Amino acid sequence: MKQQNAATQNAATQNAATQNAAAQNTDAQNTDAQNTNAQNTASDFSKGSIQGNILRMAVPMTLAQLLNVLYNIVDRMYIGRIPGASTLALTGVGICFPLITFSGAFADLYATGGAPLCSIARGRREEERAGKIQGVSFFMLVVTGMIWTVLLQLLQTPILHAFGASEETFGYAADYMRIYSLGSVFMMISIGMNPFINAQGFAKTGMGTVAIGAVLNIVLDPFFMFVLGMGVKGAALATVISEVISALWVIRFLTGRKAVLRLERRYVHFDGPLVRKIMGLGLTGFIVQFTNSSVQLVCNRMLGAFGGDLYIGVMTILSSVWTIAKLPVSGLTEGAKPVLGFNYGAREYGRVKSGIRFMTLATLLVTTLLWLSTVLAPGVWIRLFNRDEALVEAGIPAMRMYFMGFVMMTFQFAGQSAFVSLGKARQAVFFSIFRKLLLVVPLTLVLPYVGGLGVKGVFLAEPISNLIGGSACYLTMYRTVYRRLGHGA
Repeated sequence: MKQQNAATQNAATQNAATQNAAAQNTDAQNTDAQNTNAQNTASDFSKGSIQGNILRMAVPMTLAQLLNVLYNIVDRMYIGRIPGASTLALTGVGICFPLITFSGAFADLYATGGAPLCSIARGRREEERAGKIQGVSFFMLVVTGMIWTVLLQLLQTPILHAFGASEETFGYAADYMRIYSLGSVFMMISIGMNPFINAQGFAKTGMGTVAIGAVLNIVLDPFFMFVLGMGVKGAALATVISEVISALWVIRFLTGRKAVLRLERRYVHFDGPLVRKIMGLGLTGFIVQFTNSSVQLVCNRMLGAFGGDLYIGVMTILSSVWTIAKLPVSGLTEGAKPVLGFNYGAREYGRVKSGIRFMTLATLLVTTLLWLSTVLAPGVWIRLFNRDEALVEAGIPAMRMYFMGFVMMTFQFAGQSAFVSLGKARQAVFFSIFRKLLLVVPLTLVLPYVGGLGVKGVFLAEPISNLIGGSACYLTMYRTVYRRLGHGA
């Protein structure tokens, strides 16, 4: 009898254990389902306020942009304080800017092409296609980064001389670029794949990508540069280490459980038709960066001819300030892209139009405030990078001229972003080329010879192009895209 009772009790215990295990499994499944639903809801931009969705993406993305810029901005701030060689070292690193910008152009080629297409595919519930777009973009970033590294290592010396390095500045430029180029693959992964995290609605995680790298760079820069006495080499090494960690963070998230759309090995390969589609749309981002690189190159050459190394140093600072000033603008427009693209794919055209209006007005407010800061306190901006009085004296009037048309950048940014978000590759590419290559470069080459303007002509080329290019871009977007949304769009 005791054995029967014991057996009965054991059976009861086993049944209770089974029920508990089943209950736990059910709770776990419910929790996973709730997490998945929460992730899907957060990344479904067709729900909730369109303005709220844009701001939810824009705020962390603006912070991410700020942190991302710190990679190179902090380098320049520290380099501008190297004892006994601050101005020459800053100018030498400024010679490298066109190459650094061109490296970023390849990252943008696949990021600004792949991420919006991924958002549109997800809006249409085409998850398989979205996964392929993400995987193919990753493959192309890695391959391109490897090729770019080899080219820079082999051809660095003739390139730097061609870009305007003098005998006094070449050593600094070569020291910086030789090490910086070794991190090209990691830079492309961190910059090129982070928009895919943002496109899934994880803007805070995307911010973490650059936060980790930026903080590391801020900490490592003074250690390598001043404690170890490595100078500009230390600045480059700190940046490379930071980029490696950022890239690992991106890969870990996109291959992990939290990602709505995971980066899967089966999608990481070359796909000709898909690459052409990605590159077709991504040409906008590429050309923006490529033309920026071209403008930097032309400006350095003209400033070297008319003003010498001092004015190349001034332009290095002005381009740094411009990079900082455009951060909130870029954050707003980048935050709008996945929201506009998703709603366009979901055929929510009224929400797309509302999003474009909000993006434009918010961007206009920001550019106006930033322009006023460069007019009222130019010396404060300049002294962030260098306190040499000759450089400050030359930089103050140059800054006021250079930022004269900054408000008009609102319409260039908003128009370009609307085109890209809606997959209008041809229009986006055209206006990228139009403003920089057809306006800024010719004006930079011609204006210095007009009426004895000299270096003033170089600084005036930017605001004139902002006025013409921004107006043309936005008016075209309004007439050919905005007004047609919902009418056979």
